[in-house]
Amino acid sequence: MMPYILSQTIIVPVIAAIIILLTRRILGKKAGFIAGIALLYTTALLCIMSIRLYQGTVISESYLWGPYVSFGLLADGLSLPIALIINIICTALAFHSLRYIEQRVDILYGEEDEKTKINYYTAYFWLYLLVPAAFMGICFATNLIVLYLFIELLIIPFYLLISYFGYIERFRVAVMCFLWGIVSGTFVLFASVLVYSEIGSFEISELDALAGSPIAVWVALLIFIGLFIKMAVFPLHVWMPWVDGEAPTCIAASLTIYANLAAYVIVRVLILPLYDDLKVFSIPIMIMALITIIYGALLAMAQTDVKRLCACSTIGQISFSVIGLGALTIWSIEGGLYYFLSHILGKAILFSTAGIVVYVTGIRDMKKMGGLIHKMPITATLWITAATILTGVPLTSGFTGKWILFTGVFAAYPGYVGQAIAILGILATILTAVYTFGAAKRIFFGPLKPELANDTKIRDPPLTMTIPLLILAVISIIIGLYPKPILELFHSVIGLI
Repeated sequence: MMPYILSQTIIVPVIAAIIILLTRRILGKKAGFIAGIALLYTTALLCIMSIRLYQGTVISESYLWGPYVSFGLLADGLSLPIALIINIICTALAFHSLRYIEQRVDILYGEEDEKTKINYYTAYFWLYLLVPAAFMGICFATNLIVLYLFIELLIIPFYLLISYFGYIERFRVAVMCFLWGIVSGTFVLFASVLVYSEIGSFEISELDALAGSPIAVWVALLIFIGLFIKMAVFPLHVWMPWVDGEAPTCIAASLTIYANLAAYVIVRVLILPLYDDLKVFSIPIMIMALITIIYGALLAMAQTDVKRLCACSTIGQISFSVIGLGALTIWSIEGGLYYFLSHILGKAILFSTAGIVVYVTGIRDMKKMGGLIHKMPITATLWITAATILTGVPLTSGFTGKWILFTGVFAAYPGYVGQAIAILGILATILTAVYTFGAAKRIFFGPLKPELANDTKIRDPPLTMTIPLLILAVISIIIGLYPKPILELFHSVIGLI
């Protein structure tokens, strides 16, 4: 096994970011390819580790960071599949951004000289590389403080990327993202300090020492509040439509990963070590998640702005995973995590396709669109594919994830309350179909507006923008048809509850 293989998944993107920053005037528009190549390399490392893990080898690294904190990294059946899918998405988004961010810089900074525009273009990519690096840190961290630091470090690149490249009121939205992120992280930090005061350690592997203690409920409550803010669970959702809707398109997809990744943290930090102590939260969490699913869907249905529709959709879609985690059965937890992976694949395609529509037409209002399938057939296909994934149409990963998690929910609560929550959750999937396919009808079908028909610039974008998204669609179909490898890896950890 290659030495420091886990560390490389974090360090290589950071080194690439530093190289881009220091040589930005030499690299110019080649900076995007440097970012993409760095992420292709870390994706290859994760594939190698996945093969070894599937063969039974758990990979870990440990480093001493001061007298009290050890910087440990662990790739097991829970963390590695999630890290791999996230890194694949980040790689696809890096290549998708090559032309997208070029146009964004021209729109925002077109009056600046060429040197300044190159500085902005390269800034996007070196800032962007910090995002997957932090994602890998969150996935592999074995210490609460290190986990907290990686979560909070993400706020900085998100703030700068939204400020420099966002859309409506981008500076106010960047501050909103920053403040909500700080508030969310503060709850997690308080919980971590409370853990240390009780057991004298920040190590996640030692959290089971809290089991059965009255303090365990308070720790869980603090972490749930902090992470539910990130997951935009009602009524803690108010930041999501603005921040996700007005961020640069690829960063909006990354923010969706950021929000969904809280599901992994809940399983790692709470469910695995404190399973019995969490049963008091089960029904309340499921009810909150169901309300959020329905509310998010209705909010999405009310949108006419294509980017806002995607952002509001994220509110509801995340909570399908929350229902699975709340049910606290092995199947529901594994299904919730599996659906998290499906959601971020589908949402990366949906957000990026929305970005393509805006990139090509310059229009965000769906009422001003229509008939674009005649001029943008590949883009229309991508949107419909994302809609099938998020709706959970059979043969996609979305169907597999929902099938597993709702099976677990029925098993957990065979009585009226559990069945009602499960049935309403399944029926809420219909709302997903309404707003995703309904938007497809408004954007791509029907008569082509005369002003769009006569615009020769309206056509499918360059292949660098569409091929990465087609690859994500193929991956979703593959893991939907053959979920066994991922589920077996999940079960190797979650099955021990």
